[in-house]
Amino acid sequence: MAALCWAVVALEGYDLVVLGVVLPELLDDPSWGLDPATASVISSAGLVGVMIGALGVGPLTDRFGRRTMMIGTVTMFSVLTLLCAVATGPLVFGVLRFLAGLGLGGVLPVSIAMVNEAKRTAGGSATTTLMTGYHAGAVLTALLGIVVIPALSWRAMFVIGALPAVVLVPLLAKRLPESMPITPEQRAARGNPLSTLVRGGYLRSSLAFWVTSFMGLLLVYGLNTWLPEIMREAGYELGAALALLLTLNVGAVLGLLLAGRVSDRIGVRNCVLIWFGAAAVFLALLSVKLPGFGVYVSVLLAGVFVFSSQVVVYAYVSHHYPAQARATALGASSGIGRLGAISGPLLGGALLSAGLAYPWGFYAFAAVALVALVAITFAGKTAEPARD
Repeated sequence: MAALCWAVVALEGYDLVVLGVVLPELLDDPSWGLDPATASVISSAGLVGVMIGALGVGPLTDRFGRRTMMIGTVTMFSVLTLLCAVATGPLVFGVLRFLAGLGLGGVLPVSIAMVNEAKRTAGGSATTTLMTGYHAGAVLTALLGIVVIPALSWRAMFVIGALPAVVLVPLLAKRLPESMPITPEQRAARGNPLSTLVRGGYLRSSLAFWVTSFMGLLLVYGLNTWLPEIMREAGYELGAALALLLTLNVGAVLGLLLAGRVSDRIGVRNCVLIWFGAAAVFLALLSVKLPGFGVYVSVLLAGVFVFSSQVVVYAYVSHHYPAQARATALGASSGIGRLGAISGPLLGGALLSAGLAYPWGFYAFAAVALVALVAITFAGKTAEPARD
């Protein structure tokens, strides 16, 4: 089950990164007449779809069962990804990306709920290990783009992204267990899982998780979008700036593996507090221009803590709520966090336009990490192991 969920998250990583890989080709295609502004709208449409999908699929998952929604979301986004390969223009392409986002948004809440219910411990290694699939999918997209686009076309990238579903969906149907009961009587007894998030003492925690997720994804998307340009403003050559972006993402994978072990030992709440605090420190230190190898070490350490902080938040959410509202809580945190994902590139762009990207951009991102640190302290002092 964990392996199947990992594969699904890897597909999500592929599908959400593939637009950035094919975008240069789309911009160069005169028949589409695409400009950067329109491309930004298409990108935002996909993110909005992911946000709505996360918010909507979570409650449906808690009401109708994990297995059913997993199969449905994977089938949905795979079919729509395949249709992107035959899109005739920017409008159709943007609509298809939005609709695919609805399915993609549901993948994460369902997958995290399932792996944590299977492991039944209060640590975060199940979640952090799962999320390495996202980065694996993202790296695979970039590598395939280098080979596939020159040999075939950008359309082939969407065909490749959809084909695994031919094998994966039947495997999910055959091998994926149903972790929640779905008899009509039990379904009626659950009521509305959304109400659990705002009653019984959970309201304060829910607000804390939402603010933290907003800030966490703002950091991830803001830095991934603008780090090369900010480093160029600091005086680094373009090649070095791109290498620093790669270093940041290598740090992200290392951070996921480390955070899982640490959270298993000290608990997810303590791990989140340490991770956001360290993220704030290392982001602020990026404002110091270091010679040679030093800057790569600094960026690597920032990546270790910045990117995995939000993943540990998902683990915290998964263990904090009762089973009947777990996917709903994860979907809400992921969905609201997507507003931060949209805001991150806007913040970086505004600082660059104002000529303040270096060093103030790093101070601004460090401040965001501090806000997340303060917010998560309101989420409750204990998190319970995942249990049905």
